[in-house]
Formats: sequence, C-alpha cells, structure tokens
Amino acid sequence: MRIGILGTSEIAFRRFLPALVKSGELEYAGVASRTPEKAVPFRERYGGEIYHGYDALLADESIEAVYVPLPPALHFVWGRKALRAGKHLLLEKPFTTSAADTKTLLELAGQKGLAVHENYMFLFHEQLKEILEMVNGGRIGDVRLYRMAFGFPRRDAGDFRYDKSLGGGALLDCGGYTLKLASVLLGDTARVACAQLDRTEEFDVDLYGSATLVNDAGVTAQVCFGMDNSYKCDLEVWGSKGCITTGRIFTAPAGFTPAADVRIGSETETVELTADDSFAKSIAHFCRCIRDEKAREQNYSDILRQAELVDAVKGSE
Repeated sequence: MRIGILGTSEIAFRRFLPALVKSGELEYAGVASRTPEKAVPFRERYGGEIYHGYDALLADESIEAVYVPLPPALHFVWGRKALRAGKHLLLEKPFTTSAADTKTLLELAGQKGLAVHENYMFLFHEQLKEILEMVNGGRIGDVRLYRMAFGFPRRDAGDFRYDKSLGGGALLDCGGYTLKLASVLLGDTARVACAQLDRTEEFDVDLYGSATLVNDAGVTAQVCFGMDNSYKCDLEVWGSKGCITTGRIFTAPAGFTPAADVRIGSETETVELTADDSFAKSIAHFCRCIRDEKAREQNYSDILRQAELVDAVKGSE
C-alpha cells in the first residue's frame, strides 16, 4: 500500500520516514508541498515523487493512504479532502481542533470504510506496558493517584504552537498527551473534574495549564502541561505501598532505553525498561486499522473520546 505525505514538516522527515522504512506494509510514494524546493531533501534521502500542492497528491489514485503532519488548524480541511478522495488517514495529534470537527471526519471515514489514526505514538511504547504490568501486578499496592506532566521551554515566536489561527496552544499540543495518558489509565469512565488554562499578554493562546480527571472508581489523575516551562515528561503512579516514576513517558526516541524508579518504603529500585520504536509501532497500528474493521471502529471511538476530553478542558476553565 502506497502512502504520501502532505507537507514537508520536520516530524515527517526526522521521525515518520525513518519509522516508515521499517514497515513492511506501507511504501513511501512521495511528498506534496506548495514550495516544491522544500521537498528536495525528502527525495534525495528517501526517493518518492514531489507533488506540487496537496491536491495533486490526493488526485494520485495509486496512493491509498496519506500522512498529515500539518498545523492543527489544517487537519480538518485536509483530512476531509483526503477521506473524500478515498484515502486512509494518519493524522498527527491533535486529530482536529474540536470534537465537532473530529466527529465529522469520523463519520465520513465510517461511511467510506476508511481507517483513521491519531498519532499519539507514546501509547505503543513498551515502557508503558511494562509500567502498567507493575501497577496491575500490585507492586505498589492500590493506586491512589496518577500524576503526569509534559512541558518544554518556549520555542521561536514563529512556531505554529503560538499562533491561534494555526491551532496553537498548550492544550492542543503537549496537553493532549497528558489527557490521552490519563484517559488510558483511568479507563472509559474518565472525565474532567476541573481545569485551568493560562495565557499571557504576549500570545493569544494558552501557554500552560492543568486539569484533574476522575473515574467512576474514584481514582484521580492530575495532569499539567506547558510550552513556556522547564522541561518535564513525567509519569508518577502513587500507590498505597509505594510509587513508580519515570521521566521520558511521552518522548522516548527509537532505541532509547527508559527507566522507572520504584520506591517501596525507604528503598528505591531503578528498573530498566525496554527500548522501543513507538513511531514504527504507531504506523503498524494504523495498518492494522486498515486491515481490521474491529480495530478501525475502536480507533474511531478512542479518537472521539480524546477530542471530547480536550473540549471538556476548554469548557471547564
């Protein structure tokens, strides 16, 4: 199956294509750009065609799937065009900037029998599975609280994350990671209890924020995020007998060996976790959704649930 890329973003060149090379199910067809000279490095390193404009790539009937790493505000319009063109759709997070737009795309995908995937690749890293095995195995007793934080120092002022018209804001960027992890840990009954988004006079988007989520079992997750912060990429699981903490839960690169500190009483053990390639495994999940109707429909549900949680944070601030 041939897949094309809409846009010459850094993540497409630096992360997606190296991971795609490992895929035995997808073949790189080419990249579309409104300024084709930006696509030359793609062709020089990975081959493929250069398409002058996104519509040109979508018109290529030999391409059956597309990867869209554009700024969030463009996800809906180009995601809809891709689905209308009959292409399976791999969208960078967030899927869209609102639950209403997300629902529209999911309904269209369902009508056409097309797979869609929101690329929260950290979910597929082996370290998360291993941490959950420790938690579910009772190593730290009963869970009392989950805490997760994802934030980074301020980037260049021209970065799309600080531009409201492009779908900027900390919630839609790093905040989405924390909400996604919280929803996985709390399960289907996870809901937003309270939230806060903070802005400055310099930008018209939220720069940092926090939220508390709960589930029907009474378990709580506290999340915080920001893009004008010192770097954090943490998960803490606080139990009745001990704690598990790790520091690269969202961003462990391919080949990196993460670790978790397990503290029971006054004793702390550092547990080496498994190195992995979460981007390659996210692509593999996308392929599974193309092949398997049940997996495809579960993905529809998971994507909509994430969008609704993001909207709930917006609405409760």
